[in-house]
Amino acid sequence: MKSYFILIIFSVLIACQSPKPKQVAEVQNTIAPVIEKDYFPVTNYIRGQINEIRTSGINPIKITGADSVWIKVEDLEKEMVDFLHPEIDTSNLIPFFSEARFLDQTVDAYTFTYEPKGILPDSISLRHWDVYIDPKKNIVRRIYIVKEEHAITRQLTWQSNKWCKVVTIGNDKDGNQKVLKETLITWDF
Repeated sequence: MKSYFILIIFSVLIACQSPKPKQVAEVQNTIAPVIEKDYFPVTNYIRGQINEIRTSGINPIKITGADSVWIKVEDLEKEMVDFLHPEIDTSNLIPFFSEARFLDQTVDAYTFTYEPKGILPDSISLRHWDVYIDPKKNIVRRIYIVKEEHAITRQLTWQSNKWCKVVTIGNDKDGNQKVLKETLITWDF
């Protein structure tokens, strides 16, 4: 009986010392603004893919129009340099881009979409990017990046472990937008 009485007193003391719901909410409200979402590290992912290609010993083939040429694996990063800068990660782009995450049933993928929060500084040529993740395998399927500089739009589609395509869009002499160049690099034979 004596131990039962001590247990009741101990429970009452703990209940009196636990924070009130209002106190918990106040603490959570002060912490929440500090915690930011982590953006998917797109640049690191692409560099990792380039490293995998390099270590596999496979030389990719670059196809532009009707022309094709083998690329030395050490030159693949040079081909992608425009899309490796600026570094796409949380630390440097979070002030400028917002992230939306959703399960896109039309493409059967978790989609991470990044859009500008407002007007971007002239130093940032990125305009948009998407990351598609396979919901069953939990692996990146595809990355899509759009950059714009001097009235030229460049789009990168990176199909994980298979190929990448760069499309350059600009205006013709009449001011109409058209594809100026399309380059496919593939390493999945």
